[in-house]
Amino acid sequence: MRKLLTATEAVSRFVEPGAVVGMGGQNINRCPMALVHEVIRQGIGGLTVVGCNLSLPLDMLVASGLVARTEQGTGNLERYGTLFAWRRAVERGEVSVGDHSHLAMATRFAAGALGLPFLPTRSLLGTDLLEDLVTSGVAVESVDPWTNKPVVLLKALTPDVAVIHANRADTSGNIVIEGVTSHEVDMVRAARVTIVSAEQVLPAGAFADRPEQVTIPEAYVTAVVEQPFGAFPTSVYRAYDFAEAEIKEYQALGRTGDGELRAWIAANLGGGFDDYLKNRDASGALRDGLVEQMRRLV
Repeated sequence: MRKLLTATEAVSRFVEPGAVVGMGGQNINRCPMALVHEVIRQGIGGLTVVGCNLSLPLDMLVASGLVARTEQGTGNLERYGTLFAWRRAVERGEVSVGDHSHLAMATRFAAGALGLPFLPTRSLLGTDLLEDLVTSGVAVESVDPWTNKPVVLLKALTPDVAVIHANRADTSGNIVIEGVTSHEVDMVRAARVTIVSAEQVLPAGAFADRPEQVTIPEAYVTAVVEQPFGAFPTSVYRAYDFAEAEIKEYQALGRTGDGELRAWIAANLGGGFDDYLKNRDASGALRDGLVEQMRRLV
C-alpha cells in the first residue's frame, strides 16, 4: 500500500466519526497541527481524544464541536493558561473527561503496545485519581501475588488512530523524531492506525545506512504526510521554535469566548495547511525567525 498521502487523503481514509484519537506532541512541542486542521476542515466529530498533555490541537477540536470525550494527564498550555474552549465544554457537560496522571496514560499505552490487557503500577495508590479510574472501569486495585503489597492494574489503551508530527520520514513509513518523544512511541505501537506528518519525507531506504536514527519503524505507520512547519505554531526540535505571539493570540481569543474562537477557526482554517501558513505569515519572515531561534538554542 502506498503510504505517502496528502493530509486530506490520510484523514479522510483513516479518521472516522466517533474514533478514539491518540494525540502526539506535548504542550507547545511538536503537536500534529496540520493533521488536526484537516480533521477540523473535514468536520469529523464525536471523537475521543487521548494523550498525556492535550494542548492546542485539542482545544481547536473542541472549539469546532468535534470532541465527545477526553482521557489525558493534563489539558493546558502551561504558562499560557488552560484550554478555554475545552474547559467551558466540560463545565457545560458537552465533553466528558477521564482524568489520569501522565504516568497512568503512558502505562496504558505501554500495555497496548505490548499486546497486554493491562499493566500494574503503584503510582496511583492513595490518590483521588485512582478512585475515579476505578469507577470508570480502567483501573482495578489488586495485590502483588509475590509480596502481597497493593498494586493497581491499568487497562490497555489502543487508539483507533494515532496522529503525530515528526522531523523526518521516508516513503516506507520509517520515522525519525529528534528530542523528547514522551508517550508517542508506545501510543503508535498500540494504535490500530497511525498517520504521521513530517517536516521532510525522503525516498524509501533513506535510513538504511543509519537505522539507529529511526524512532518508529515502518511496520507501525499507516500513512505519511509531508508538511513543512506542520507543527506550527508549536515547535519542532532542531527545526524551528514555537511562535509565542500566535499562541498568545489564540489564548486571548479563548479567554474571550467560544464565538471568537470559532470565528478565528473559520477565518484561518478554511483552506489547506499551506494556505493557513501563508495567511498567518505571508512573507515567511516569522517562520524564518523561528528557524533562526532554534539554531541559536541547539
